[in-house]
Amino acid sequence: MTDDTKTGTLRAVLHDIRAVDGAVYAAVAATPTPTLDTAFRRLSTAANHSKISFTVAAALALVPGRPRRAALAGVGAIAVASASANLLGKRLVRRPRPDREAARVVVGRHVPMPASASFPSGHTASAVAFATAVGSVLPPAALPLAALAWTVGYSRVHTGVHYPGDVAAGALLGVASAGVSLAVGSWWTAREK
Repeated sequence: MTDDTKTGTLRAVLHDIRAVDGAVYAAVAATPTPTLDTAFRRLSTAANHSKISFTVAAALALVPGRPRRAALAGVGAIAVASASANLLGKRLVRRPRPDREAARVVVGRHVPMPASASFPSGHTASAVAFATAVGSVLPPAALPLAALAWTVGYSRVHTGVHYPGDVAAGALLGVASAGVSLAVGSWWTAREK
């Protein structure tokens, strides 16, 4: 296979992925969910600046031992995810935000459209990073925090501010960020001994 053929194949695959991403976005936009619209809009707004995760971390930090360590790991993971998504990912990829009006996203779903690039979803990256790091240190919290993180990610598509691919990339970035936070925490603990 020549380099031109490989490049052409890669372009075709990326085109198809973008087509599926846009089709899923449009399908979510076209699906009437009046009962859920307000809930997803409120959740998406509440997740701004990781407010939900920081609230959970504050509650965990009040309990000495494993919960406090989980809170610290979670906050560290948010820091890594947020910096990676907002300072690197969005600036490197520069994917435009979806056109909510063209997709006819119901106005009752709308949250303010961020001025930053769309890829990756910073909300999702931070929520998944927090859930993964906290869940690794404090396993009983893993399932509820993971469910919350995935719901936050979906809310970003539901409100029309992200494509599903942005959310998927944010989730992968979140898992990697949690890994970094946990590795640094383990190194720090071993260093103190």
